[in-house]
Amino acid sequence: MELTGTRIIAAPRETVWARLNDAETLKACIPGCEELTGSPEEGFQATVKQKVGPVKATFKGEVTVSDANPPESYRIAGEGKGGVAGFAKGGANVTLAEVPEGTELSYAVDAKVGGKIAQLGSRLIDSFAAKMADAFFENFKDEVEGTAVSPQDLVT
Repeated sequence: MELTGTRIIAAPRETVWARLNDAETLKACIPGCEELTGSPEEGFQATVKQKVGPVKATFKGEVTVSDANPPESYRIAGEGKGGVAGFAKGGANVTLAEVPEGTELSYAVDAKVGGKIAQLGSRLIDSFAAKMADAFFENFKDEVEGTAVSPQDLVT
């Protein structure tokens, strides 16, 4: 399955590039991410908790960066194992271009799942993957632009 999209981020390309390589930013943007450590050079280790249809799982895996061409493009790929729930793996080719409004981030995501999750059916999986990719890139845009809402902001 492949998904593509773009986001216009009101920030300079160098800032967007730096945030794409920052563990804390990535952790804040990945839906369900409980832990993310490491660096682009050595790879990241992640723990992500998700519910896909009726299946809940905690995925532990690695995220790697390759084909880096700072500050223009790279490929970020990950693979996680969720025990009996199965596995998920995929990646995204990310390209940054300067535009009058700031930076245009374009992405092409490819994803695969196996195990119990794969038995849920391709329509549910495709919908879930599209929702996750959209959430990540929207969260990323909000983080970089400084419009992200932290849980503390919601408490009155």
